[in-house]
Amino acid sequence: MSEKKRVGLALCGSYCTYEKLFAAAVGLAAHYELVPIMSDTAAETDSRFGKASEHIKRLMELTGKNVVTTIAEAEPLGPAEPMEALLIAPCTGNTLAKLAHGVTDSAVTMAAKAHLRNGRPVVIALSTNDGLSGSAENIARLLNRKNIFFVPFGQDDPEKKPNSLQADFSKLDESLEAAMQGRQLQPLLRQ
Repeated sequence: MSEKKRVGLALCGSYCTYEKLFAAAVGLAAHYELVPIMSDTAAETDSRFGKASEHIKRLMELTGKNVVTTIAEAEPLGPAEPMEALLIAPCTGNTLAKLAHGVTDSAVTMAAKAHLRNGRPVVIALSTNDGLSGSAENIARLLNRKNIFFVPFGQDDPEKKPNSLQADFSKLDESLEAAMQGRQLQPLLRQ
């Protein structure tokens, strides 16, 4: 039996998508050795969707590893402890902007920076209420970057949140495999 590919799983603060993410992550854990990473916001903020400590515990149980939550812990994920791919799921508009403009101020953005320096793929599972407004420019900027790929996405609630975009979390595995082959899973925009 072959060894599992090592893939980073980085969570940002779009808590409303965590149930979809954790459901998909069970399948990912069967195929990959997952390295859990959380932004400060994800690791520290309790919300109506659950306590941060519960999310950390669930992620640790799923991966069998401690969660990377600091810049210092994330930096070795590039040169010293390389991964085949990094999946940022969910990726908020805030983190998307930081990636688009080279800001490194969290475990997630450091993991991305460290990982990209190895020329390996970063896969973004977008979840933002301003994807068709404030974050649109950052999406466009990252679509043209080498080694950055998106999980197919679409409007999650066009009537109540007309600018909101969310990744299709059922496509995480397919998106990772395509990215590791150097291609964007299509169609990028879903209905």
